[in-house]
Amino acid sequence: MSYFSEKHGSEASSPAARPPHWTLAPKMSSWTIAPKRVGLFVLTGALLYSLVAFTLASRPHQRPTYLTERLPYNSTLVPHAAFQPPEALPHRYADMVDTFASYKYRNTCNISSLDLHAPFAPLCSDRQSMITAMSSGGRIGHDAPYMPRGCDMRWFSTEEICEILSRFEKVIILGDSMMRHVVGSINVLIRKDLGYGAVTDWNFSPEERQDCFCNYQFNVKACSVQGIFKTADVVKNDPESLACPASTVDVIIEMMIRFPIPSDELDRLRTLLPPEKPDRPYAFVLGHGLWNDLDLQATLDWLDQLLDVSKQHAPWLASSVTKSSTSAIRPKDRAAAVAAAKRERKHDLGFWPRLFLTPNAAGKEKPDEWIVSQGNKALMVFEEAVGMEVRRRGVEHLGTWNMSIQSNKFDGVHVDLKGNLIKAMMVMNWLNMIEVEKF
Repeated sequence: MSYFSEKHGSEASSPAARPPHWTLAPKMSSWTIAPKRVGLFVLTGALLYSLVAFTLASRPHQRPTYLTERLPYNSTLVPHAAFQPPEALPHRYADMVDTFASYKYRNTCNISSLDLHAPFAPLCSDRQSMITAMSSGGRIGHDAPYMPRGCDMRWFSTEEICEILSRFEKVIILGDSMMRHVVGSINVLIRKDLGYGAVTDWNFSPEERQDCFCNYQFNVKACSVQGIFKTADVVKNDPESLACPASTVDVIIEMMIRFPIPSDELDRLRTLLPPEKPDRPYAFVLGHGLWNDLDLQATLDWLDQLLDVSKQHAPWLASSVTKSSTSAIRPKDRAAAVAAAKRERKHDLGFWPRLFLTPNAAGKEKPDEWIVSQGNKALMVFEEAVGMEVRRRGVEHLGTWNMSIQSNKFDGVHVDLKGNLIKAMMVMNWLNMIEVEKF
């Protein structure tokens, strides 16, 4: 990714500007323009162009240099300061400015990216430290800018987000309404639209334009049907609103909220997965919990079924897995087979990026009947338990409770537009750190 460019001045080419000994030739040269020579020249140019295009197309998608090479820590240290200023490096410029300045409805919605994240140094150096820092961070006051703990995350510009998404063939998000809001927020970022970026505003009625604007895009009662479920719909219906090249981004959510998972939902997942290895990797982001009343075992069974179905249909995701199904095993041997499959999940050898998001904190508007089973104590216990269990399955875990406990909740359950944009940026930081060059 290039951050700087240089303008090279061109020398004057008029006769007056030439050196005194320069004289114009009376004729071009003895080389005459003949049809055969023109054809040879065009053919040679076409071959060179094809060679360059093939080289660029066959080159694996690479991460930026600041992720693949160790850069010197370049920050102005402030003695006794709680947080050091961000490193004076080109890739941190977007962290220190309002990246929403050019977004539609920026002033009407009154949201600046600097309201959402306060940058500091050092930047997290690897994916694990980034996930830990984002899961453990917080705010200095209610609805204050969010800060990871120990090391910082990036706040990407839209152009950087487009580049990150272009490294992946598809980003598949599976889960409930909280995960749908993550997809909506990603669309806000790649459409540069704070007012209607998360919803299908291209077919809105006047009433919908009023009811699903800014923060109300995430109103689960009035605007859930109008949410964008896949970027392909934007490409089809409103391509001019997309800031990324249309062929480079493919983000989709499949709503899967219950366990056991209905067969038609599993069929939709299968249609997203090619049986043969694609040119670019797939990434999976999963979230579950509230629809099963924070039942840990139900969530793990839900996750295990999704992982197993994915591997059976797309074995390139995890090369250690066998294609046989436990359904064909005799009942008395099935328990042992299931236990063996769980052990296998930890040792999948394929390139399979997976991130599990646990639910955000509850707000004061949470209905009283859910305070015990889905209140903040239950959410904290669930987040800790899920983190331990999914890591045993080779899945990375991102907690959102700390990020959201001091944020505004739209309805006591879901965070508002600001909180969802932070969630989306957390996911983008995870995607950015995936070593796609190993695919």
